[in-house]
Amino acid sequence: MFTLKRIAVCISMLTVASAALAQAPQFGQPIAPADIAAWDMSIGPDGVGLPPGRGTAIEGEAIYVASCQACHGEKGAGGPNDRLVGGKGSLAAGQAPVKTVGSYWPYATTLFDYIRRAMPFVDSKSLTSDEIYAVSAYILNLNGIIGESDAMDAQSLAKVRMPNRDGFIPFPRYPR
Repeated sequence: MFTLKRIAVCISMLTVASAALAQAPQFGQPIAPADIAAWDMSIGPDGVGLPPGRGTAIEGEAIYVASCQACHGEKGAGGPNDRLVGGKGSLAAGQAPVKTVGSYWPYATTLFDYIRRAMPFVDSKSLTSDEIYAVSAYILNLNGIIGESDAMDAQSLAKVRMPNRDGFIPFPRYPR
C-alpha cells in the first residue's frame, strides 16, 4: 500500500510538471525581428542608431525640470542622485575627480542612449526622441559644450566633441 501511494504521488507530480513544461518558453526557437525591435536600440559613438528627432537646450529645460530635476538637482548640480554638471578639469592627478557628463563622458551619443534606456528612473523609456534630444542639449549646454540654441539631432549630436573624449582607450569597433 505504501508503495502504491508513492507511485500515485510520483505520477501526479509528473503530470503537473509536464503541464508546466508545455507552457514554458521554447528556448532555442527562432525569434521574429518584430519581437526584438523594441530592444534593438544600440547607439554607437558615431551616431549610428540614433532615431529621427531634434531638440534644443531651451526646449530641454522644461522637460528637465519636470522629469529630471527631482533626482539630479537644479541645473544638474546633483542631489539626491548623480551630479550631471561641472567637474571640468577634476580628473587630473592629485584631485578628487568629479565625474559628470561634462567632465568624464567621452561621447554625447552615450548621453542620449542612457537617457533613452534608463531615464527618468521612475518611468524609464517614457520620453520621446524629441524630448531626449532636448534634455541632452540642455545637459550639454549646462556643461558649456554647446550653445542654448544649438539644435541636437542624429547628425549634430554625433559631431559634438566632449571634453574627455581622448581620456579613454578606444574600443577597436568604434574608430575615433
